Amino acid sequence: MFCLKTEPFTDVQIIKDIVFPSELTFRVLLVTGPPGSGKSTLIRNLGGWSEEGYVDLSMNKWWTAQSLSLRPREIHMGFPFKGIKEAMAVFEPRWLEANPPLQLEFDRICIPPPKRHFWNVDWCKRYAFEFILPKAETILEWRTNRAKSGSHYVDKNIILSQIQQQLHTYETIAQYLAEHGLFVYVREGNQGRPLRIIT
Repeated sequence: MFCLKTEPFTDVQIIKDIVFPSELTFRVLLVTGPPGSGKSTLIRNLGGWSEEGYVDLSMNKWWTAQSLSLRPREIHMGFPFKGIKEAMAVFEPRWLEANPPLQLEFDRICIPPPKRHFWNVDWCKRYAFEFILPKAETILEWRTNRAKSGSHYVDKNIILSQIQQQLHTYETIAQYLAEHGLFVYVREGNQGRPLRIIT
């Protein structure tokens, strides 16, 4: 269950048998979430760009990155953490091995500027960020089964507490971006109903 306060979207649309907010335009969609949450499955079902993108939220003007130009697509996020110079994804060894867990440094997260003139790009509306956030136990089951194939190195030696911390990090970022005006919503699993974040 989410720590976020959410509510179902009342106005929805169906795109390729998947429920989305009615206000979403297909070509603005960026799908993110912790490892094993179902991002790739959703993108494949949509016929989107299967190549994973990466965005460093601490990078100046990350919203102009080339990796975001092809949509819909799956993206991994790099987060700024206290005491760490470079941003990190939550599957990197340094993040996984940190004890105690690393703390997000919100002051280093860059937020797109508001649209000030008619001819300016409205970056806050350029993208729709879908955060797929299943229950930790569900992800653990999926990743344990996936680990048997050896297809994803990030599944090696995964434990429930790490998944819970990864989910917490993504929930916190989803809330933060929504509070700063970006189009962000969540769903629990790639077939779940989209949920609006109450800010």
